[in-house]
This record gives sequence, C-alpha cells and structure tokens, in this order.
Amino acid sequence: MSGTPLTTVAVFCGSNFGVSPAYAEAAAALGRALAARGIGLVYGGTAKGLMGIVADAVLDAGGTVTGVINQRLHDRGHLHPRLTAHEVAATMRDRKARMAALADAFIALPGGLGTLEELLEVATLTQLGDHAKACGVLDTRGFYEPLRALLARSTDEGFMKPEHRDMLVFDADPDALLDALAAWQAPTVTKWIGQPGS
Repeated sequence: MSGTPLTTVAVFCGSNFGVSPAYAEAAAALGRALAARGIGLVYGGTAKGLMGIVADAVLDAGGTVTGVINQRLHDRGHLHPRLTAHEVAATMRDRKARMAALADAFIALPGGLGTLEELLEVATLTQLGDHAKACGVLDTRGFYEPLRALLARSTDEGFMKPEHRDMLVFDADPDALLDALAAWQAPTVTKWIGQPGS
C-alpha cells in the first residue's frame, strides 16, 4: 500500500554548485525524472546554483515548475525567468510553509545551511504528525552519509526511535528515490521514549 500519489515534490538544494560536476548532473537527472513522471517541481524560485539546474531540467523536459521566492530575493532580481508559476512570500518562514503546503513529498539535494534546515524541518513535521509526507535525500557522492550516521547516533543515544531514524529515504538514483517516496508509509509511533505522551 502506498501513500499519497506524488503530483508535486518540493526540492531543497544549494544555491551554489558544489565542487564536483556530479552535483549538477544529479540535479539535472532528478529534474528530468520528475518531468518524465508528470510530477511538478516546487522549489525556492531562483536560478542560482543547483536550484537553477533542477528547475531548468524540469522545464526543458516539458514539466511544470512553481517557484516560491521570498520578497528580499525577489527584490534583488533572483527570480528564475522561465517558471511555470511563482509566488512571492514575505519571509523565509512564509516561503518554507508555502512550499510545504504545495508539496506531496520532499527531496533534499546537497546544499548548505538552508537546505539542511529545510530538510530537517519537514522531517520534524512528519515525525510530529503535523503532516504525513515523505522526505528523502538524493545522496550524490555520499553527501548525506554523515546525516545518516548522526540519525543513527541520536537513536543509539536514546533521543530518537528507530522508526524516526529510518523515516528519511536515502538514495543516489533519482528514479529509485522517487519510487521509494511513492511507496513510503508514515511512522505510527510517538516521538517520546520511556515517558508519557501521545
């Protein structure tokens, strides 16, 4: 039994390119895979770094892209010029909330602080049951292996249940990642360990 059909996926990723061309290649491959499946892309709305590459790949393959950009970046002229649709959010917090509302699932590509924060926020909302949406990472060049290790450490140290450790989907192949997100089931356990809670 699968979860909600994927019609839109929010992608979080770097506004820089990274040191290896493999990052850009993976971003483009994900964009093509989304378009091939008829899954719309929701992302941060700029043409910078991997963000621009994934958006361009979806658009070039005939897919749809909705950008949600915050007012400050919009005012600086950072809006991607070819988007299917875009929205301007007042703040970064508003931008993230709107992206989450528009998406059926989330994928993080490699990136910096913003990417990591966005991924962990939507995963936390899934853990808390505020939404029941799959979260995954495109693990290019093993970028997210330290995060996988940190989640394991958190579980080993008694701060997280195994079901929540295993909630994030890790895969280096875009199609395999999308298949896993489509089949994903939300955990049914509470977050608390050894104490009352529901």
